[in-house]
Amino acid sequence: MNIRHLSFRLLQVYVQVARIGNISAAARALHLTQPTVSLQLKKLREAVGEPLFANRDGKMELTHVGEELYRAACDVLVRFDDFNGFLEQARGGSSGHINIGIVTTAKYVLPRILGAFYKLFPHVGVTLNIGNRAHILERFSKQEDDLYVFSHPPSGNAVQATRILKNPLQIIAPFDHWAVSRESLEFAEIRNERFLIREPGSATRMMFESWLSSQGIELGDTMQIESNEAIRLSTASGLGLSVISAHTLYEGQEKLAALPVHNFPLESHWYLVSRKDRRLPHAAMQLIQFMAEHLQECVEPQWVAPNIANLAENFN
Repeated sequence: MNIRHLSFRLLQVYVQVARIGNISAAARALHLTQPTVSLQLKKLREAVGEPLFANRDGKMELTHVGEELYRAACDVLVRFDDFNGFLEQARGGSSGHINIGIVTTAKYVLPRILGAFYKLFPHVGVTLNIGNRAHILERFSKQEDDLYVFSHPPSGNAVQATRILKNPLQIIAPFDHWAVSRESLEFAEIRNERFLIREPGSATRMMFESWLSSQGIELGDTMQIESNEAIRLSTASGLGLSVISAHTLYEGQEKLAALPVHNFPLESHWYLVSRKDRRLPHAAMQLIQFMAEHLQECVEPQWVAPNIANLAENFN
């Protein structure tokens, strides 16, 4: 490959097309014309000397060579973004930018952490991308963010995951439910009630179903709802019971109660996740160090995972 034919703009165009999988959509995102993007891809293909994309069912997918070039391009662009941040920092004041992908339940906690971080580092920009687990997993596979927060992290050799916060899962009911007044409860007493559950792939649903399987229990009546807010409202309205994060319960305004069911709450955690094959920007490492030192000041201390002080060491 003749690297003299490469440029930052060429790599930026390539990364955007690789992530979106469509030239026209990538051109709109880059504020370029479609012919310009196509020409850039042609130049890159000629410079590399190997096919970078394969058309499968009308969608552009990366070839094996294309995947390696994508990783290299992401690394190069992040390194120079980091260098630019270093230059600005050297001129007086911390700066830079962090992209963070988080699952929907974490949106009730992470803004508190970022708010405290912003007070110390006002020149660090943050883009927060929120979605269900499947959406954030896709962003992780495409290396679209620097850091991620999962309650059930992905697996594989490329994953660096460390517990940061406890995320207990509780069974909730409306205030006027017959079981609210009970001091203790066996799950068998409520197993025949309707349960409102998240979509397949949701970490909350995965953990609940894993627990049910371990107990040899099958639910008879379920309703799928793809939103924590809608689940809270539906539960408060008497549509059914549900299992949700304790953080989600405490942040809502609906009149709900956590039932004292034996073996609940289920133990769960949120994990801070990054890719081992991607270098973290300086600003992201700064956020990790901040969390290691100040997380207990941002949230209730009982939620903080043990050994949080060693967080930064795990990402070096």
